Amino acid sequence: MNEVFKVSRISAGFIAVLVGYTSSAVIIFQAAAAVGASEQQISSWLWALGLGMGLSSIGLSFYYKQPILTAWSTPGAALLVTSLSGLSMQQAVGAFLFSSLLISLCGISGLIDKLIRWIPQSLAAAMLAGVLLPFCLRLFSALQSQSLLVASMLVCYLIGRHLVARYVMLLTLTAGCLSAYSLGLLELGSVSFQLASPQWVTPEFSMQALVGVGLPLFIVTMASQNMPGIAALHGNGYRPPVSPLISWTGFTGLLLAPFGGFAFNLAAITAAICMGKEADVDPSKRYWASIWAGCFYILIGLMGATVVSLFSAFPQALVAAIAGLALLSTVANSLLAALVDVRGREAAMMTFLVTTSGINLLGIGSAFWGLSLGLLVHYLAEYWSKRQQRPKHSH
Repeated sequence: MNEVFKVSRISAGFIAVLVGYTSSAVIIFQAAAAVGASEQQISSWLWALGLGMGLSSIGLSFYYKQPILTAWSTPGAALLVTSLSGLSMQQAVGAFLFSSLLISLCGISGLIDKLIRWIPQSLAAAMLAGVLLPFCLRLFSALQSQSLLVASMLVCYLIGRHLVARYVMLLTLTAGCLSAYSLGLLELGSVSFQLASPQWVTPEFSMQALVGVGLPLFIVTMASQNMPGIAALHGNGYRPPVSPLISWTGFTGLLLAPFGGFAFNLAAITAAICMGKEADVDPSKRYWASIWAGCFYILIGLMGATVVSLFSAFPQALVAAIAGLALLSTVANSLLAALVDVRGREAAMMTFLVTTSGINLLGIGSAFWGLSLGLLVHYLAEYWSKRQQRPKHSH
């Protein structure tokens, strides 16, 4: 029993969950707000996400005896912020179900490898960078409107990432809260302690939502979340069968999408916390850290209504700043991956610029159009390259 309650495993699980929530829960709030969600519905989203991540992390880690941590799709949530406006909650849920169905089929059929090969990594990275860039830009807009608050967070982040990289987002959020409190910007009177109650939303399927939200959500979740998640497992010496893991994240989404569980995937950044020596010296016992993380996910999910009231007490500038800072390194890494290959640079740049532009054609968001144009440029370049390499026949 003492083995189960080992402090290093419990703390690793707790830190993983804390990092996940402090770095990107604000983006979930922005995504839910984009589709006009009420406080009860946002609380239901957190309930569904917490429950889904918790149960899948506990189940998969215990079954495979490996640290398998699941997460919500942060880039997926960021995509929703920009692409859900104009859609109803019912249409949004229809898009979530469609995306989760595609993820499930991808796992069941073993198509994951073929799909990733068909969409070049550089284009997926460029689309991700384009989706996330506006969040980083809002950080500096917030700096203009609330200079002292955001400057204190920025300084804390820049120093903290060198001294205590693992806890930097938690420290930055704490610095932001203290600054907001001292400036009289925290509305703590609205904070209340209550359990979340799931809110069912009957899905509605519209082509506009499926193509403009469901398809990009599926691509972003697979390419920018599941692939790094698999890489994190392999990099730490764990090799569970990939297809069943992907299938289970898809099934979890299918069950919980009507309550706001928009996308589930394998975790990478937070999972790395449960896979390190800090979790346990013995690699074969580190799966207990993921199981503990799953328990904390469920606990926070059940307290979804409290989390909603706590975050709604924060000033908008704080929310914008913490989201922007949390995504800085992801944008930098995505741009690097997008532009590293000279031959695919033009296609990647097209994808990035169109996605960042935020254009909306035929009711379909910019992420889809960015990827579509990028793929067209990529495959046209490949076609011309092959054609020029063909030997010319002399008559």
